[in-house]
Amino acid sequence: MKKTILLLASVTTALFGAASNDVHIPYEKYKLPNGMRVLLSKDTSVPVIAVYVIYDVGARAEEKGRTGFAHLFEHMMFQGSANVPKGEHFKNVEANGGSMNGSTHPDFTDYFETMPSNKLGLALWLESDRMRSLAITADNLKNQQEAVKQERRLSFDNQPYATAIVDKWPTLAFSNFQSSHSLIGSFEDLNAAAVEDVAKFFKTYYAPNNAVLVIAGDFQTADAKKLVQQYFGDIPAQPQPKRPDMTEPERTVGKTETVKDPHAQVPGLIVGWPAPKRHSADWYALGMLDALLTAGQSSRLQLNLVKGKQSVLQFESNLGWPFASAQDFKDPGLYAAFFVHKPNFTAQQIVDQYQEEIDRIAKDGVDVKELERVKSVLRFGKANNLQSAIERAKTLGIYELIDGNPAMFEQDFTEGFKVTSTQIQAAAKKYLTATRRDVLIIQPAPPAPAGGAK
Repeated sequence: MKKTILLLASVTTALFGAASNDVHIPYEKYKLPNGMRVLLSKDTSVPVIAVYVIYDVGARAEEKGRTGFAHLFEHMMFQGSANVPKGEHFKNVEANGGSMNGSTHPDFTDYFETMPSNKLGLALWLESDRMRSLAITADNLKNQQEAVKQERRLSFDNQPYATAIVDKWPTLAFSNFQSSHSLIGSFEDLNAAAVEDVAKFFKTYYAPNNAVLVIAGDFQTADAKKLVQQYFGDIPAQPQPKRPDMTEPERTVGKTETVKDPHAQVPGLIVGWPAPKRHSADWYALGMLDALLTAGQSSRLQLNLVKGKQSVLQFESNLGWPFASAQDFKDPGLYAAFFVHKPNFTAQQIVDQYQEEIDRIAKDGVDVKELERVKSVLRFGKANNLQSAIERAKTLGIYELIDGNPAMFEQDFTEGFKVTSTQIQAAAKKYLTATRRDVLIIQPAPPAPAGGAK
């Protein structure tokens, strides 16, 4: 136990340095001739490596009639490739003591392996083989269409609040199709997908010049570079994809809508506002305001709404909610909160109680002790998160993909902790007003008649 504590302390010191508002993840960045960006972040304290590949395509890149393609393709990427039969990717990783996964986001799709450090070559080979030669067949497509639809039925269509969150909330909060369509996709679009469509999607977006590869952990730099060149160097580049226009019209007045949910036992609601630009002073300020409201058992919503008024049963919020944290989201983004509340309170009462907490901060500011307490909670959370090689790899990869500069993470960390009470007040007054907010009320309803989408 003592060795573990000492190791954790040494890694934390290396990452965060002497100044508590500074953070540093060491890395080397270079680019292959085919355009693939590579980041190497060495840490020999634990004999583990993380391989992380992030592609610049997410649900917000989908076209009309092709919703759900980003998520469908995440599934397709595990169906085998030229030299790795179906199911063997998992078996190769697990047989060597590793773990793996993939995930779909609004603005990117990512895949990763964590393995013993002597298996770096295996992880790179597996990722390169599917980037080079994914098995796009009619059988694989049909199987994964059904798998995605079944996942939607189980994880969304038959879960309380889920369809309101993934289907209805985007249409209320955004106007542009790229952000307003269901980020999970529709059965109609999934059923219409053909092999040719999937092959085109793969060629367009799953190219080395549309990807970032990150290796983090215990490796020798020269060996890692040699392996990267060996496995990825001759994968051909493709024409750079055209990026969709995600511009949102300026809005000064929000909207309120109500949906019925047959799976909800108690009411829920979502409240949100258009967010400031990424990396702006107001963006940092709203991030800290969110922590004041929601971080820990001493947060304002926990003390005043859950315990004090006893109106709210649970809540969650962040910049980018519900699909991404603030750092994972390209502009335009949202600041939103989700509440499940007791049925003896109306939705309007909950909205008013929440707005009162925001308005109190806008009017009175934040006590220095409370602000420092929240900053301490956030520092600990970030320090703990960055202990793992895969989290460091994800952090570097996401910032490189979205900002073109992994060091922006350090700026966000430093500037975020410099936020003052005055800045928080100003951001709350400017952005989180009652007139600008969108509200989606989720009311329990009797179950729908038997049947449904095919």
